[in-house]
Amino acid sequence: MRDTLVLNASFEPLSTVTLNRAVVLVLQDKAVVEQAHPELRMRGAEVDIPAPRVIRLCRYVRVPFRRQAPWSRRGVLVRDRHRCAYCGRRATTVDHVVPRSQGGQDTWLNTVASCAEDNHRKANRTPEQAGMPLLRQPFEPTPADAMLLALGAEEFAALPDWLVREAA
Repeated sequence: MRDTLVLNASFEPLSTVTLNRAVVLVLQDKAVVEQAHPELRMRGAEVDIPAPRVIRLCRYVRVPFRRQAPWSRRGVLVRDRHRCAYCGRRATTVDHVVPRSQGGQDTWLNTVASCAEDNHRKANRTPEQAGMPLLRQPFEPTPADAMLLALGAEEFAALPDWLVREAA
């Protein structure tokens, strides 16, 4: 199922919802379509609307301040776009830069996406000890960036420039 990005009335990213949920919000006049899929349409007995890619809520929703995005293995893979930090091939696992046995934690700055081969080759060592330099340094995404990156490459590429300028 395709995900639709939901923006607050102030144009800040709030969450993603399923395509069906986005259509319901638009039909209930709780949201307006900011960007639609060019080739997809939602049709019903009395309805024919473009399938929404980005919707904006009509009323502002107050959201508690979140200082950082919660860490997850999936989040690390998405942040690194499923590319190994050591060789650049497709990544399927998450590697700790400083291994947990040496005091490393599950944090954004200590984990990178890795292919299984490089994760096994690096084993229980730091990249310096293993002679495996990182191609990219890990970083901590903002909550909004993490949400935008989670949309997927083709969905992310289709978003308007004003929305993704910082997340890229």
